Amino acid sequence: MFKDNLVQLRKAHEMTQEDLAEKIGVSRQSVAKWEAGDSLPDIDRCKSIAEIFGVSLDDLTNYEPEDNMGLSVPPKGKHIFGMVKVGEKGQIVIPAKARKIFNIEPGDQLIILGDEGQGLAVVKAKDFLKLADMVRNL
Repeated sequence: MFKDNLVQLRKAHEMTQEDLAEKIGVSRQSVAKWEAGDSLPDIDRCKSIAEIFGVSLDDLTNYEPEDNMGLSVPPKGKHIFGMVKVGEKGQIVIPAKARKIFNIEPGDQLIILGDEGQGLAVVKAKDFLKLADMVRNL
């Protein structure tokens, strides 16, 4: 998990083991050992690595691409909740993890926004209306 995420993130950021080692103050051999799974960095170094790559510490250490459609570690604050199936009447089920993170409760009203170039977004109605009022009052 950690070792695979470290390799993927380092390569995605076009960094060598030496580049990463220099940024966090260790030897290239230390990075090589982490990537081989022979050892693990201490928690402070893990935190530094997560910050360098802009991911959460949890995702750096625990993210499983197999559980997320094979996609790599997302940037901090971004989530992959998996696919949902649209029912015959257009209904979808929002995954439990998404409902928990975004505090979506039964009975909440949601607004669906769309952009043909960007896709769809689902926003809580109360948050959207609050933003709309702020814009209107400018």
